[in-house]
Amino acid sequence: MTRRFTWLEGVIIAILLVCAAIMLLPYLWMVLSSFKSNLEIISSATSFVPQNPTLDGYRAVFEEAPFLTWLLNSAITAVIITAATLFTSALAGYVFAKFTFPGKRLMFLLVLATMMIPFQVIMIPTYLIISKLGLINNLAAIIVPSLISSYGVFLAKQFIEDIPRDLLEAARIDGAGELRIMWRIVMPLILPMLSALGIFTFMAAWNNYLWPLIAINDMDRMTVPMALVFFNGAHQVNYNVVMSAAVLITLPVIIVFLIFQKQFIKGLTMTGMK
Repeated sequence: MTRRFTWLEGVIIAILLVCAAIMLLPYLWMVLSSFKSNLEIISSATSFVPQNPTLDGYRAVFEEAPFLTWLLNSAITAVIITAATLFTSALAGYVFAKFTFPGKRLMFLLVLATMMIPFQVIMIPTYLIISKLGLINNLAAIIVPSLISSYGVFLAKQFIEDIPRDLLEAARIDGAGELRIMWRIVMPLILPMLSALGIFTFMAAWNNYLWPLIAINDMDRMTVPMALVFFNGAHQVNYNVVMSAAVLITLPVIIVFLIFQKQFIKGLTMTGMK
């Protein structure tokens, strides 16, 4: 049986559509501008739609800079950071949720306290540690400080606490070790949360600009957010090149979201109940 929308639901849907259109407008303008020439973008008489579509911006992105290398660097760092964050968050969340040991409450409070500290505060100590380790100007300098997420640990603990202890005890009686229990029982049960955390972590790692700007000096080690600064010249800005680079940078994040959107929405719904 088909359900009719009430007038209130119709108004709400109309408002949401208007809000969605307003939010999408900058992205649409960015995509359309990437197909314009620089002169057409800065011209006061320009229109929203390209009058003479051109791929010069995309051509310049690949010809004037090692953009594919930057994409690969971003992909390597973002994937490693995401995988490591999911593993360490699930492992630490499992320990805090299902084990009892001295100082557990204090340690968890210290983990939560790190969520309150802005990265700018620990930026210099982090740089000194990375420098002592000899990782400056290396992709490891981007990866190492982001291997553990206090927010991920907190989120995993909250979800794993809801898993019945009897289920874990039954697995132990059958001879399963703790790592096998975590991998075969705990991880599948918290998969929606891990999907949401994974997408947020991937987006944060992909878009991270400040720390790579400090830790990386070599052009071949740069990541894609730094490319936007590279294409902004000191005396002239090629807007169509910057827009083309921005479109290319956004595509991997959109692809990741489209692949995991069901788990992402389910994870967001469940994390909202916590």
